[in-house]
Amino acid sequence: MKKLRMVQLPVPPPAALAATGNVPLAAGCLAVSARVHGFSDRLRLEVVEPAVTDALGDTLLADHLARDEPDFLGFSLYLWNSERSLHLAREVKRRSPRTRVLIGGPEVSADNPFVLGQKGFDIAVTGEAEDSFGQLLKSLLDGREPLGLPGVAVRRPLGLSAFGPQPAANFPLTAYPSPYLEELVPVEPQRSTYVETVRGCRSHCTFCFYPRSSSVLRVLDVERSAALVGALRDKGAREVVFLDPTFNHRPEFEPLLLALARENPSGALTFFAEVRAEGLTPAHARMLKKAGFDRLEIGLQSVNRETLKRVRRGGSPEKVAEAARMLHGEGIELLVDLIIGLPGDTPEDVLRGMDFLEAHGLAAEAQVFPLSLLPGTAMRATALEDGVVFDPAPPYRVQRTTAFSPEALRSTLLEAEARLGRRLDEWPRPHLIDGGLDGFGAQAPGAQHVALWFEGPDLFARRAEIAAAIEKRLRLDPYATLDVVLAPEETFPLDLLDQVRAQLDAGAPSYVSRALAHRGENLQRRIAVVLRRRFDPDWIEAIREKAQVFQEQSITAALREAEQLGVELPGARVVGAATREALDELARRADADWVTFADRTLEAGWQQRVLGFGDAR
Repeated sequence: MKKLRMVQLPVPPPAALAATGNVPLAAGCLAVSARVHGFSDRLRLEVVEPAVTDALGDTLLADHLARDEPDFLGFSLYLWNSERSLHLAREVKRRSPRTRVLIGGPEVSADNPFVLGQKGFDIAVTGEAEDSFGQLLKSLLDGREPLGLPGVAVRRPLGLSAFGPQPAANFPLTAYPSPYLEELVPVEPQRSTYVETVRGCRSHCTFCFYPRSSSVLRVLDVERSAALVGALRDKGAREVVFLDPTFNHRPEFEPLLLALARENPSGALTFFAEVRAEGLTPAHARMLKKAGFDRLEIGLQSVNRETLKRVRRGGSPEKVAEAARMLHGEGIELLVDLIIGLPGDTPEDVLRGMDFLEAHGLAAEAQVFPLSLLPGTAMRATALEDGVVFDPAPPYRVQRTTAFSPEALRSTLLEAEARLGRRLDEWPRPHLIDGGLDGFGAQAPGAQHVALWFEGPDLFARRAEIAAAIEKRLRLDPYATLDVVLAPEETFPLDLLDQVRAQLDAGAPSYVSRALAHRGENLQRRIAVVLRRRFDPDWIEAIREKAQVFQEQSITAALREAEQLGVELPGARVVGAATREALDELARRADADWVTFADRTLEAGWQQRVLGFGDAR
């Protein structure tokens, strides 16, 4: 019997102990497809569990994926995992040359040369694949090359073939049961549980991926949708996230809310979805709350009406404000999206958007982020005529528009942060718990996120050893998240930090290393300095210009300096015990990002309870 192993890699979180939110739904749906199309007696299916993909570094994960030499290995590619997935594909082929690698997902598109130009895969599948996957598997199991199959491209000796004709996205959602109910994806209370009751989108926003599939809605009817949610509840789900493109624009929206309320009489479930302001009424707000929706996402995108027309979003800022008032009135929290760099917008438009959010009590719930030109979107196809320049590699961030220079994009983001009084994107939180890797010791394959500690006197004199250890680490696990931690016994020249930074930045690029490039930061490979005694303040200040710095101290000492941590003083690495009362006081007075803990349990609790790093709540 042939073996098919399906893999989805997570979004690397900003901190080592934070939840990834990884749910391999796409992989599970394709495994369901294989069953539905009758291949269970010819094919052994496995979806690699998130507990594996979230934890293992590249070498150990490649060993895991290559075990038993599977006949087929499938990767779900998203902008956050493409490069690492293809690296793992190449590593698996070194270990198991017979394995044929299949790729699919939003990143696999005829207009994405970044992925299609890479090596490591044998077959690429584009579009909704549940139906076409059956044809592909039959061809492979029968020993035939799948050239020309709908949505399929095959690597040939001279390169990748053209994709077969795009398959029609018209199969009913009832054709394929939920991978959760088929026991192919685990229901885990600590993670969100994802549900699709609609595919297709009637909106035509040019920056969005959804319209690529279909403007015709395929809907799971109310009773089946409610029954699915009830079954997931019985399997232990706590938070259900609806992936429907516009939840409140689906047919039978009100009957579905009534049915969800019936399935959730005790409020044990919480729901999350994305809605549009158009069409929402006070009655809808009440019904959403009664059903169990405690959070919703709503797109403002821009306050410039001409921009909204240009990107085919439509709507109006006033409608968003009205919908927000209704939803807030029912106690529903919001995530309100505002995009920097839309064609037609200027920096002044974005800042007017900030004023609008502030005026309507939405500033604390704002998600403000630069535009990305995703593969398969209409905006990518018209980028040249729109005067939009974007990075061809994930996250495909806009670099320039007719109204935004690179400098204006960055300064507008920073001004938005200044007005909101908070950082708008992930901050690389160093992994400073006890038990990190000894940088001067032997190097071995490790976890997906590791801290490499260099401790002792005269670290500068040992800079060649430090460089060799980092080089070996990057060879073993090039796409792992790495904290290089310097814990000196005496001051060292700043050149050491420059050397380490240059070496880390020369590592394999990825979505994670590029995500904060506009800020001059590397989310994947970081440097932290831990001070175990008091050093000259001028030297510390110079170090803080180049790296994150933390003073090791008791929680009592940290409380004495709470308001200055990360401002006038380094952050705190708290050692020793801490009472709940002291932790609560520190959380009230300090910037929580600048407090770390040597104890794993305390650090995990701080991330979950204070920083809110988690998944299902």
